[in-house]
Amino acid sequence: MFGKMGDMGKMMKQAQEMQSKMADMQQQVELLSVEGASGGGMVKVTLNGKGLIKGMKLDPSLLTPDEAEILEDLIMAAHNDAKQKLEALVAEKTKEIMGGMQLPEGMNLGL
Repeated sequence: MFGKMGDMGKMMKQAQEMQSKMADMQQQVELLSVEGASGGGMVKVTLNGKGLIKGMKLDPSLLTPDEAEILEDLIMAAHNDAKQKLEALVAEKTKEIMGGMQLPEGMNLGL
């Protein structure tokens, strides 16, 4: 009987430790910033750790009415580039912070 209680206590301690590491990780992820680019750097998009756009730079040569469709495509491509970089960075940070603890399958940080 004491063996099972000890196992339960150990599991509770591990759950609390994981919860604490998750909170740490979420705070660190919020501070992340990544930049994606397209068009050879003519369009740059900066995302915060939550994947929201916090900055954008456009080459002035793209700001003509006949370039609107190209500009739209380049903005989407730059955003997608930044999003992929962010996901890779979050995965790397997760591995660092969790120190080998695995997140439950399908769990993410809102990305």
